[in-house]
Amino acid sequence: MIRLLVVDDSALMRKLLGGIFAAEGDFEVAFARNGMEALDALGRFQPDVITLDVAMPGLDGLACLDRIMLERPCPVVMLSGLTAEGAEASLEALARGAVDVVAKPAGAVSLAIDDLAPLLVQKVRAASRARPRPSLRLAERLRARHTALGSPAPLRPVARDPAGSRGGLVLVGSSTGGPPALDALLSGLPADFPWPVVVAQHMPGRFTGTLAHRLDGLCAVTVQEVTRPTVLAAGHVYIGRGDADVIIARRPSGLVAAPAPAHPDHPWHPSVDRLVASALDHVEAARLVGILMTGMGRDGARSMAEMRARGGHTIAEAEETAVVWGMPGELVRAGGASRVVPLDAIAPELLAWVS
Repeated sequence: MIRLLVVDDSALMRKLLGGIFAAEGDFEVAFARNGMEALDALGRFQPDVITLDVAMPGLDGLACLDRIMLERPCPVVMLSGLTAEGAEASLEALARGAVDVVAKPAGAVSLAIDDLAPLLVQKVRAASRARPRPSLRLAERLRARHTALGSPAPLRPVARDPAGSRGGLVLVGSSTGGPPALDALLSGLPADFPWPVVVAQHMPGRFTGTLAHRLDGLCAVTVQEVTRPTVLAAGHVYIGRGDADVIIARRPSGLVAAPAPAHPDHPWHPSVDRLVASALDHVEAARLVGILMTGMGRDGARSMAEMRARGGHTIAEAEETAVVWGMPGELVRAGGASRVVPLDAIAPELLAWVS
């Protein structure tokens, strides 16, 4: 049985969430009405996983999360409203050690909760197996390790045009635990990084703009959300919009990253598989680097294995640092990883390859 603690100040939400997980048959559910009750339940109930409301009176979700990570680290899935404040608080929670975030339905919650239930159960079940990671100031700690450890030797140089007329492209996929991992990766890249980077991070649509803005303030490279067809430029990172897909296309002005409606053949969005497949249609595989980091499921494994088979380079995050070794693990099992390296070594590996 999975021991789940549901923390929410709304009696209706506690009832609805309790019903969802009770119906699964393998969850033992306890409830807390506020942050203080949640802290009291840590030792008494000893949960395997926690769902934690972001906005609560008294001890709010962020303050409660800090105490959980200090007193008894445990996988936490944040439940957030679809507001700018909720998105910012949710990303801060991920930086402080939460595993994932789920957007609460807008409007009549009791009518929309059935649509949310499958995603919520899947995320909470995956989080229960996750490795809680104290991620506060993660990028600063990893930058210190980069300096101390140095860069690993590259597999072999990636093909580049000395004239710069035919650059390459980096494609990144991540899901559960991804935002802090993206912080760590992108913080290791200089402002003059020679290739564009396009990211498919599974996340609700209201959150990816906030994620891009947050990363832009933390990293030397320029980070933006893809809201319209955008010409790709070196030293820039393009975050696919949540609840939709991001694809690579070629226009007279050059390669562009473009938003696309979520494709029903892909269960997770933005889809890593669709992003990589579109890039392979327009860019020689030898000029592509694919990076698959922490996340549940297998999105990106098939397409990045194909990329490697066609001469591209791929990096899978090692199990020792991944919050959930689903997506990168599937790439490794498919024989599609050129390298399997811990999170702190991905940026140095990438820099060695492209330069």
